[in-house]
Amino acid sequence: QVQLVESGGGLVQAGGSLRLSCEGSGRTWSRCAVGWFRQVPGKVREFVAAISWTGHNTGYAESMKGRFTISRDGTKNTVYLQMNSLKPEDTAVYYCAADSSRYYSGGYSSALSAYEFWGQGTQVTVSS
Repeated sequence: QVQLVESGGGLVQAGGSLRLSCEGSGRTWSRCAVGWFRQVPGKVREFVAAISWTGHNTGYAESMKGRFTISRDGTKNTVYLQMNSLKPEDTAVYYCAADSSRYYSGGYSSALSAYEFWGQGTQVTVSS
């Protein structure tokens, strides 16, 4: 079992930055690929970024490329999402999730269904 706790959300003006943290625990946490997703009320939860368990492979949704950076610190059991040049349309609840099935492939997935462990979410609000 893996437990995830997100933090770092808040209110920021357009053009500003935030860094979200996802602290994981559990026996298999260090071998999990981790993804960030976001959801606006009434809309489908969407992929934001993901990182392999090694940290060597990362991927981003097209609209986040160049603005968001995902990274992981194994010593702190934490995955980060650095968000720069934020826009009002980035307003959402952000969730981190863990996928324990990709240890041997060293990859990651952008599909919600690939992730079996989820955090509670953290609200990000970007004002115009």
